Parts: sequence; C-alpha cells; structure tokens
Amino acid sequence: MRVLNTAQMREADRRTIEDVGIPSLVLMENAGRQTVAAIEAMYGDLLERQVAVLCGRGNNGGDGFVVARTLIQRGVDVSVFLIGRVVDVRGDARINLEILGRLGLTVVEIADSQAWELHFSEVGDCTLIVDAIFGTGLNAPISGFIESIVADVNASGIPVVAIDLPSGLSADSPDPIGPSIEAELTVTLAAPKIPLVLPPAETHAGDIVIADIGIPADVLEGLDPPHIDLLSRASMRELITPRSADSHKGDYGRVLIVAGSLGKTGAAHLAAVGALRSGAGLVTIATPESCQPILSAMAPEYMTEALRDTPDGLDPDDVDRVIDMARDVLAIGPGLGRGHGTREFIRQLVDRATMPLVIDADGLNAFAGDPDSLTGREGRDVIITPHPGEMARLVGMSTDEVQASRLEIARNFALAHHVFVVLKGHRTLIATPDDKIFINPTGNPGMATGGTGDILTGMIAAWLAQLLDAEAACRLAVYLHGLAGDLAEADEGEVSMTSGDVAAHLGDAMLELTARRKVVDKGGST
Repeated sequence: MRVLNTAQMREADRRTIEDVGIPSLVLMENAGRQTVAAIEAMYGDLLERQVAVLCGRGNNGGDGFVVARTLIQRGVDVSVFLIGRVVDVRGDARINLEILGRLGLTVVEIADSQAWELHFSEVGDCTLIVDAIFGTGLNAPISGFIESIVADVNASGIPVVAIDLPSGLSADSPDPIGPSIEAELTVTLAAPKIPLVLPPAETHAGDIVIADIGIPADVLEGLDPPHIDLLSRASMRELITPRSADSHKGDYGRVLIVAGSLGKTGAAHLAAVGALRSGAGLVTIATPESCQPILSAMAPEYMTEALRDTPDGLDPDDVDRVIDMARDVLAIGPGLGRGHGTREFIRQLVDRATMPLVIDADGLNAFAGDPDSLTGREGRDVIITPHPGEMARLVGMSTDEVQASRLEIARNFALAHHVFVVLKGHRTLIATPDDKIFINPTGNPGMATGGTGDILTGMIAAWLAQLLDAEAACRLAVYLHGLAGDLAEADEGEVSMTSGDVAAHLGDAMLELTARRKVVDKGGST
C-alpha cells in the first residue's frame, strides 16, 4: 500500500484528472462522502450529535463542504465555519460552498482572531468537529489566529475527525512541523501519508481510515520515488503458497545460524526457534564448543555444530568449515559476543561467504566504525537487522540521532552499501538496495524485551531460504513477527509478555494471515 508525500498526492490527482479523465469535482465529492461513511461507522450516535465543520479555502475545505452537505442530507445538525474569506474560495471548493448556500445553510466566515473569539462558543457547543482546514497542502508551521484555532480545538476535548491529515502536519515529514490538530479519527484520501504511519506525528492522527476516492491503483503505484509502502495483510498473504502434498524438508531450505556464547545461548536458541517456526526445512546452530551441550539440551528440533573457542572468542581459522557447512542461507550474530577473535571471525566470514546472509546483533557490532566493509555484491543478498543502537554504531551517530531520522538513515545505508536494512523498533522499516522503503504496521510495545530481535533473525533467514527473494522474506518475516507479538500481547499483556511468548504465537500468526483462524481485532485498519 503506497505511502505518499505532498508532491506525489498532487501528481496522483493530476494523472487521475488529466490522464484517466475523472473530474476533480468527482474526486472531491467522493472524498466528502467517504469521510461521512467513516464518521458514521465510528460514531453510532451521529444523529444525536451537533457537528462543526471547520473548512479552509482550498480543496481540503471543499471536501469539508461536501461532508457538511452530506451530513445535512442524513439529518445531522451541522454548522459550517470557513477559516478565511468567502471571496478567496475558488475552483471546486467554491462550487461546493455555493451549493451549501443554495441549500439554505449559512456558512460562518472566520477571517481573523476577533471573529474566532466571537464564534468559538458555537464550535464549543458542538459534540464533534470535522477538521477540513489544510489537508496535505501545508509546508510551513501554522501561525496567526489559525494557531489559536488549533489550540482551542485541542483544549476543548471535543472529538475531531480530520480529512486527509490533521491540520498542522506536513505530508512530507514524520515530525510535526508545528502545532497541529489532535484527531480522534483521520480519514486519509487514496493512500496513507508519511506522518500518519511514522512516529512521532502518527500520535496526532488517532485511528486511520483510508478512503477510496477513485484514484486508480496503477496511478498510485506508478508515481515517482520515493517508493514507500505500508505492509498490508493482503499483500503479505499473496507471498504464501500452500505446500505440495509430496514435499519434503529439503524443499524448504537449510539455514545455518552462527550464534551464541557463554551466558547468551538463549539468543541462539530463539533465532533457531524463529527459523523453525517460520518453516525452514533444516536448522543448524554453529556455536562455540563450550555452548554446544547447553544448546543441544534446549531443543531437539535443531542440530548443532561446535566451533573452536579461544580466549578472544571464536577462532578465525574455523571460517572455512562454517562456509562448507552453510547451504542455502547463513545467519550471523545473535549472542556471539565482541571478543577480538569473534570480531575477526565475523568479518572474514561475511567477506568470504557466497550464500545469502542475514546479519544481526554482534554480527553488526563487528563492523562498528568500518561500515564500508559491510556491503552486498552481485549474486549474494545481504540483509542486516539492526536495532537503533546497532545502527548508531554502524554509522557513527548517537541512538537519538538515528531515531530522529530513521527513514533517511535506513534508506541511505541500503543504497550506499547495497544491502537490505531492517531497522527494528516501533514501525520497523525495511529499506532495499533498489530504493524502496516498507513500513510495518504490526507489533506493540510489549515486544521491547530481550530476544524478540533474535527471533526475527531466524524468521528472515527461514523465509529467505523458502522464497529465495530477500525483499519478500524481509516483508513477510517482519509482518508476521509483529502479528505474533500482537497475539502474544492479547494473551499476556504488554508488561508480562516475553520473547518466548512471541515465538509461541508464530504459528497462530501464520494461521491468521492465511485466514485459517479468526483475526483478533485490535482497532487497526490494516
């Protein structure tokens, strides 16, 4: 599902109007009516409410005029306030404003702070506000008396429905550019916008409904970069095909996981469980010989291979043996430690291995300060799965700096190093070497606990072994990982859930994605 910025939304409108031939007035009518449908679905007592529609002078205001007209036709008590002067309203918005006049509805003109002070009590007496002031056209912080409008609306405690974007947000940034409306529901038109799906601005939007206003899907998909997509249930389901009745374990990939050290065998175990629960045919853990007895006793489903220990960690002379053991996919890093020998072992293994790689945790820490040595090459996909701290060490920044620019940092690293970047955290990002970004909507704060990232490492490796497509493997694994977390949270709660609970719900997540079990409704629309 494409996520758009301001220029892309404008271009989608233009292509639909000029190339497809759908008039802009029809798009505006569809936007207004779809917004009303979303309002009716959320507020069952709509006929008992008084609704204030705050309209700007542009197309977002025009959408608001259609909302007002449609609500009136439904028998709803509606008041309309124009934030600006009637003389400045033009185009399709002017047509819909004049229709309201011919229907006998008085539109209150709010052209300055004095007019707002005079009429705010009328807005305050309402029980629902529709925000149709700016939409996606804003590129600078709101100011003047409109800033007072936003502050007063937010302070009123009246629920707000925003059309396309809460006024004050920019469609080009996940960061609020200034004060903005705090919406309870945002009905976004045609496709999600960047601040609706990424923190911190997403907290201003409330629940999100995506309204189909008539822009064809191929128009949206054909827009110029940046290519940002929100992972959706439907698109993830398409990646899974039923297994053949005569299949065998060799059909589903052989995953070798180089992981674990004394005190951190759990990381290796969880990565292997993630791979097994994601359908890998055979899973082997290559681990220091001091850890092999521990891991062998933890689960019977995976195999283990002992690697030589040294006082500095793993012995780099074992790299050739690991390469010989690896078959379809090699995952490196969970719980390996940061000893000098281990660091050298990892760097040589990544440099010399020819099969697809998934690199996480200490596998990435081995390249801290030297990210140029961590690159993909033709014929071998490399997937890295850092959390923000690991990403910060790779790029020589602070964790706070990474968190402040997650999208740009993931995208730039993927392009510069020809790797797939799975930047974990709230709204995990997947950045590809061919300049695509995917945003994951699943998951919850209960997953902020040790071991959940190790599970994801094994999951990505397993799906890569089965799908033989790095992008698809990342997308499916990340989505299912978050969905399993949501199911675990439903059973255990955010505070009490552990990474083991996430692993235990991977099968349920798969069943729900493939529609073999009823989906738990958590209030989202994706």
